[in-house]
Amino acid sequence: MRHALVLAARGLGEVAPNPAVGCVIVKDGVVVGRGRTAKGGRPHAEPQALAEAGDAARGATAYVTLEPCSHHGHTPPCVSALVAAGVARVVVAVEDPDPRVNGEGVAWLRAAGVEVTTGVCEKEAAALNAGFFLKVQTGRPLVTLKLAQSLDGKIATVTGESQWITSETARAYGQLLRARHDAILIGVGTALADDPSLTCRLPGLEDRSPLRVVLDTRLRLTEWSKLAQTAQEVPTLVYTVADGGGALEACGVQIVRVAKDVAGRPKLETVLADLAGRGITRLLVEGGAALHAAFLNGGLADRLEVFSAPMILGAAGLSSVETLAAFSLNEVPQFVITGRRSLGPDLLVSYARRV
Repeated sequence: MRHALVLAARGLGEVAPNPAVGCVIVKDGVVVGRGRTAKGGRPHAEPQALAEAGDAARGATAYVTLEPCSHHGHTPPCVSALVAAGVARVVVAVEDPDPRVNGEGVAWLRAAGVEVTTGVCEKEAAALNAGFFLKVQTGRPLVTLKLAQSLDGKIATVTGESQWITSETARAYGQLLRARHDAILIGVGTALADDPSLTCRLPGLEDRSPLRVVLDTRLRLTEWSKLAQTAQEVPTLVYTVADGGGALEACGVQIVRVAKDVAGRPKLETVLADLAGRGITRLLVEGGAALHAAFLNGGLADRLEVFSAPMILGAAGLSSVETLAAFSLNEVPQFVITGRRSLGPDLLVSYARRV
């Protein structure tokens, strides 16, 4: 099952709106077939693994990271493929919350005489597809805030200098994070200050650049920005509450007008719901500080990826998160550490929201 989870993880960032699933078929202690959800969400993992296994699938055990689908969509149900192949046993990591499946896949297999075991590596499998689960259950994608900061939580000097606080190794890992998400979001302040491309530039993963999203209350992004100039090659959305934007649209940028929040900015809940409606399951938020604070204040930050460089910028530096609304320790957003990784001289600590 852990091997199947590794296969599944390779699909993060390229299979939305589908979940990233892995399947390993074992016969007499030997792996005879492997598969994962293909780019764009199909074909699914199970039929790919079955095709590789061929006749060896009969009497074998299939390890699947998510309950096999039991409904007709763009492809036939995976449960029918498993039954037709003569698989004797299916081990499922976690059940699918999609109401079209949600236990029916397991029930179908058992009714066909297939032995089914569930809950193997369930926690890991649920974490892997947390974005898909959230989209199904709450109508929004998983939100990860990425912060690249000094040891004292600063993202720039008092003059605004920020390139580069973290090392080349850490920045390369940040590119990998982009490749593993369906969309990347920044505020217009960051867009104006840094004029970023927001693409994945890792060799071999250039085609994994996510959908680019900018929150721009007053439509200040210009048609001369890198985002606008490359919008024909990499899809780009701008969420706003203002009228206009014809020059941006002429460049290929899609303007989406949404409801205002109490501060007159695009309402985050509406933005997230719209992104989910477009099939986005995993959203990476790269800043700036005001945007990080808005997601934290709204209880909408599910994970943090905090890159810390071994330097101190002092109180005059720009903080990675602006003022939060909480007044007591009981009210502040709280997270638990899920991983640590050394990246050259820097440290990456991963967090998940405490529930």
